[in-house]
Amino acid sequence: MGKSIMIMGTASSVGKSVVTTGLCRIFYREGLNVNPFKSQNMALNSYITADGKEMGRAQVVQAEAAGKRPDVKMNPILIKPSSDVDSQIIVEGKVLENMNASQYHKFKPELREMVKSCYKRLEDESDLVVIEGAGSPAEINLREGDLVNMGMAEISDSPVILVGDIDKGGVFASLYGTIMLLPQNERDRIKGLIINKFRGDVKLLEPGIKMLEDLVHIPVLGVIPWNNIDIEDEDSLTARFNKKRSGGSINIAILRFPHLSNYTDFTILEAIDDLNVRYVLGGEQIGDADMIIIPGSKSVMSDFTFIKNSGWDQEIYRLSRAGKIVVGICGGYQMLGKRIEDPHGVEGNCPGMNGLGLLNMTTTFEKEKRTLQSTGKINRLGDEWSKLTGLEVEGYEIHMGISQTEETPLIIMDNNHTDGSIKNNVIGTYFHGIFDNSEFTTEIINRIKKDKGLDTDSTKVMNFKEYKEQEFDKLANLYEQHLDIDAIKRIIKEW
Repeated sequence: MGKSIMIMGTASSVGKSVVTTGLCRIFYREGLNVNPFKSQNMALNSYITADGKEMGRAQVVQAEAAGKRPDVKMNPILIKPSSDVDSQIIVEGKVLENMNASQYHKFKPELREMVKSCYKRLEDESDLVVIEGAGSPAEINLREGDLVNMGMAEISDSPVILVGDIDKGGVFASLYGTIMLLPQNERDRIKGLIINKFRGDVKLLEPGIKMLEDLVHIPVLGVIPWNNIDIEDEDSLTARFNKKRSGGSINIAILRFPHLSNYTDFTILEAIDDLNVRYVLGGEQIGDADMIIIPGSKSVMSDFTFIKNSGWDQEIYRLSRAGKIVVGICGGYQMLGKRIEDPHGVEGNCPGMNGLGLLNMTTTFEKEKRTLQSTGKINRLGDEWSKLTGLEVEGYEIHMGISQTEETPLIIMDNNHTDGSIKNNVIGTYFHGIFDNSEFTTEIINRIKKDKGLDTDSTKVMNFKEYKEQEFDKLANLYEQHLDIDAIKRIIKEW
């Protein structure tokens, strides 16, 4: 039976996921058999495992940092918001049903044994399990039936490290307040504190650290500086949507509608120097773009209505007529077609609606979700896309609809089925992660450069797997420099 350590935070978006990722990498590099775990994840970013099950992206990233193949045991409950009040509940990788918050809270006791079983199986095959909490353990109104914070610490019998975010301000109050709101038996589990996202001279912080330690009698294990290491985050409050970069030769606009899912599809694009990647928010115009990307959506018809109400549909038509590349992924691909039908009421009471009509295609929503990893080769295409022909690509599919297209299929899959559609400068696919295929992305960028009369020899798209490994090691190196790793090891050993 392995050991465990649990990472909790004073609030959402304080850095729990990334701290967990960094510790997984450190202990993996030391030769331990380490696995991540988060009992309950709320996110629209999900991933499909090799056996066709759905889990949160954060635990996938942590598994990769630990040198492990992602497994739903690492994230047995995934909650995917589908409206302001309802969420799709996914248990052990499969859709259970839609529930509102009150219904789910009443249902949680039935999930406790399942969570306990998943954790026990993971623990039995590990030297160490690094567990991530959610939100804050001081959400005392939710303590009854808790499965993800102190309730999970009890299930796993884990010591806890509490993370606070100084960038927001008030880090000492948030750490102290979180601890003081807990009953004594739960305070006793907290064995260390981490101050995250610090900017400036740490010496100015040291008097406050000393006062905090004297008040709570828990050591501060380190102060992690603000950094630009590129580790995928999970939180819907992610600041990446507000990033705007200029100086590149190509402008890419990604539509951010209310139920956007799997925005990690675009992580690789954000890392390419030639590209100015911008997320277009509600109330903004798409403007001048060389490529427009319509991402995946958890609520396709609702988000397409948002697109029309924002006037983005007219901008997409204008840019498409001008020869700019339009790419739709998953739900975005469905929006590119002529018609979306919902005969079973999968997304509500609307039986169907017209799409953008840029592809001669109709999508029909089905009751069962399609979840699988997929591989194939780019189809034989026309002269303008000839360099794409035959390229091997891989990705994963998560969608409720089946699309019937009269356009040229984009991908010939290994099972001899096809995926996606392409018509001139309009491309659609169900493959999440399509841009992670470096040769594919290189050819897309070079097509844009050629149209703009730019040099294509300078295009550099890194191998995404190698890029992630590089960033994991950067994170581990940073943490080894700024955290007392020996103290963390003692906490684990002595618990």
